[in-house]
Amino acid sequence: MSEVARPDLNGSGSPDHTASVPAARTAPEPAAPRVIPAVYRFVVNVTYLPVLASGMHLEVHGREHVPVAGTPLVVAANHVSSLDPFLVARALPHGRFMQFMAKKELFVPVVGDIIRAGGSFPVDRSGNDLGAVRTSLRILKAGGTVGIFPQGTRGGGELHGGAALIAAKGRAPILPAGISRDGKRWIVRFGEPISPRGGIKSVTAELGVALTELSRPVGQPY
Repeated sequence: MSEVARPDLNGSGSPDHTASVPAARTAPEPAAPRVIPAVYRFVVNVTYLPVLASGMHLEVHGREHVPVAGTPLVVAANHVSSLDPFLVARALPHGRFMQFMAKKELFVPVVGDIIRAGGSFPVDRSGNDLGAVRTSLRILKAGGTVGIFPQGTRGGGELHGGAALIAAKGRAPILPAGISRDGKRWIVRFGEPISPRGGIKSVTAELGVALTELSRPVGQPY
């Protein structure tokens, strides 16, 4: 038996050198991506200019379904145009800063810097991006809002289970957001939050039903 490992049974003898061995240190968990509110609002306002320039406007329905700011939330929306992230962000009540999973191809110089300053982060859509999932969970842990397009691509069919998985692991409700276009109206319609409990497949199926209903054009705003 080595001197270091030998116990001192009678209280005398060599000191226990194990006390001098430093404990293994775990790397600190990276912080959640930070939102710079001024940049966030600037981006949301600038991206609304094409809507105004085309003579259109945004209608929002169901804001009463949005949980209070400061609580973790996953916003899951259907995907019909490149304006979708900005329309949903504009539709949310003030105080809710939505941080979207954005395809990594957008993170080029200047544009990528602006996207990051707004709090969004890259995702590799070619496979299961565990880094993006971990980033989402850090945002939820900090009481933030993660935005996801379960279809993956614009006009996609089958919903992926990523939103349900992240919501379950982050213990956050899913807020379904239906996006539609009707004449001169862009419409964002929020539904009742969906509990993340119940299994990935069943929650994803429930989300799919909600998005199908919410993405149908509605009447005049109430």
